[in-house]
Amino acid sequence: MTNTPATSSAVLLKIEERVATLTINRPDARNAMSVEILDAMHDAVDEIKDSASSVLVITGAGRAFCAGMDLKAVLIELSGDAGMGERLLTRLAELTLKIRGLPQVTVASVNGAAVGGGCGLTCVCDVTISHSDAKLGFPEVDLGICPAVIAPWVVKKLGPGVARRTMLMGGIMSGEQAYEIGLVDQLAPNRDALESLTNNVAQRLASGGPKALSATKRLLNELDGSFDETLVLKGAKLSASVLATPEAQAALAARMKR
Repeated sequence: MTNTPATSSAVLLKIEERVATLTINRPDARNAMSVEILDAMHDAVDEIKDSASSVLVITGAGRAFCAGMDLKAVLIELSGDAGMGERLLTRLAELTLKIRGLPQVTVASVNGAAVGGGCGLTCVCDVTISHSDAKLGFPEVDLGICPAVIAPWVVKKLGPGVARRTMLMGGIMSGEQAYEIGLVDQLAPNRDALESLTNNVAQRLASGGPKALSATKRLLNELDGSFDETLVLKGAKLSASVLATPEAQAALAARMKR
């Protein structure tokens, strides 16, 4: 086993033979994506790309997968820098493109809440695994913001009809409901069983030929338009423009006080 030090304690990176594991390590904030988290994830993904691994598992420390963008920090940063929202969302958009473009097969092991951008991150991965009691969803419209930065990946995962209904309705669903609509590909009965299921899936994938896996993934990316950066980056700008409105910032500020 090779333990590879990440550039920040915000992300833990472990490479064991042909399986790499990237753990978002901010459990006290439900692994919400801050500037530090995004930068560390970019660095870790760059490192994984050049490794000998053929599978990457992405998960979260503690009892959450990822609670999306750190909205409290975003509000504070926006108060002093009007362009911060677009830079953060563009950084997230670039991260999703980078993860999708990896030669490794990516597996999201959703150990707990995967909300907003965190749930979008699961859609970027090739395979999503979770458990019945997990909470997933896209509550952005409930918060007065727009999930455009992750929308292209949600549409690719769920199909346009289900994605449209799910993102416009907002809210949160259980792991079992997420499995029923195709947001989750394999479902463990409970949190305790998730680790075993993740290991089984990762080892099954890693048993395939590395060149065959990467070539197949590249073809699938070409077929579904994953290499088209235009819509993803456009989504970051659209999300940022809505986030910058007084309406959205007031709604978020009120939410933060609860």
